[in-house]
Amino acid sequence: MKPVAELLKKRTYTEIYSVSPGATVFEAITLLAEKGVGALMVIEQGNLVGIFSERDYTRKIAILGKNSREALVSDIMTSPVLYVTPSHRTRECMALMSDKKVRHLPVLDNGRVVGMLSIRDLMNDIIADHEFTIAQLESYINQ
Repeated sequence: MKPVAELLKKRTYTEIYSVSPGATVFEAITLLAEKGVGALMVIEQGNLVGIFSERDYTRKIAILGKNSREALVSDIMTSPVLYVTPSHRTRECMALMSDKKVRHLPVLDNGRVVGMLSIRDLMNDIIADHEFTIAQLESYINQ
């Protein structure tokens, strides 16, 4: 399994989407929909203070019948934030996501946000590694 830094370099997109804690939940879910992502980093004065996800919205607003135009991101964001560094391995990230039941992990390098990993990113990497291993084994067997 490769380090997170390598996984981030191979991406076709590099944008980091964020929202402020004072934004309304409606503004945040609108941004999620516009960008086609499942989570946003919540940034205040340059610091990562939380994660806002589709799951936060579903569990803490929609199901409870709250008004997304009135509720603030800070009211429902996930905090404190679990995160990884560029030196973490993809297998470690997957174990952390599984253990903590989260689908997104911010990547911080010396306290600075450098990316966000989704469970899909990790699954795609794991599948690619397995496909490579299978191809190598098939090549060896067919020699």
